[in-house]
Amino acid sequence: MFELNKTLTWQGFLLLWSQIREFLSTLGNIGCDFSSVLVHILKLKINFREVIEQSKRFAFDSLPISLTIVGMTASIIAMQLAPELAKQGGADYTGMLSALVMVRELAVVMSGFAIISMVGSSFASEIASMSVTEQINAMRVLKVDPVAYLIVPRFLAGVIFMPVVFILSAFFGLVCAGLVSHTCADLSLLNYVTSMWHGLYVRDIFIAMLKSSFFGGTIALISCSCGYATRGGAKEVGLATTKAVVWSFLAIAMWDFIFAAVFYL
Repeated sequence: MFELNKTLTWQGFLLLWSQIREFLSTLGNIGCDFSSVLVHILKLKINFREVIEQSKRFAFDSLPISLTIVGMTASIIAMQLAPELAKQGGADYTGMLSALVMVRELAVVMSGFAIISMVGSSFASEIASMSVTEQINAMRVLKVDPVAYLIVPRFLAGVIFMPVVFILSAFFGLVCAGLVSHTCADLSLLNYVTSMWHGLYVRDIFIAMLKSSFFGGTIALISCSCGYATRGGAKEVGLATTKAVVWSFLAIAMWDFIFAAVFYL
């Protein structure tokens, strides 16, 4: 007798349905946590001491890896871009192109990836461990709101201090690109800086700062939400951390596309 539940088609359908259900469940948890965070912020239920503590993790602990990734990427791009432009007689455009790439895309996206890897994964694993060890339930028993104490400070730290990381990373990347262009294409630093100012607009800086603020808040919210919804044991903590990292990468890509379509299309 033919049994549908043993066929590969049925097993594939069940797998697809479980993935869709997991996706919708995660999206719903993030939306609910975001609405709770907004309510707490509007009611000024903010633990400022915890905001300062999380800001230190966001702005200072992640800064070395952000500068390293952005600096190395900027150097690699300049290493390939400057000699080719020099061959075509367009070496004076190296600074302008470097500024456009660095400010509009490279610095904010790469620093976002660095923060996901270091800070976002830390947020997710930390809160997930608290959830599976019943520490969050203990906070409720002690009349402490877990959202106000755990998620709101991290969200505000991301929104406020991600632009700081972006500014420092962009400046460092432009310096690295200028030094590499001078070494590889014999481009004078004065010409590089002059060309850079021709391609650098205040509007681009403000858009990138706004985008970085969205990135920081999104990374913190997704990481905390994935950790907060964790149930089970050590295996679920690892899965929650992986989910937070994957969702944060996808969210950054989506926000980047939206900003490009709104402001540059």
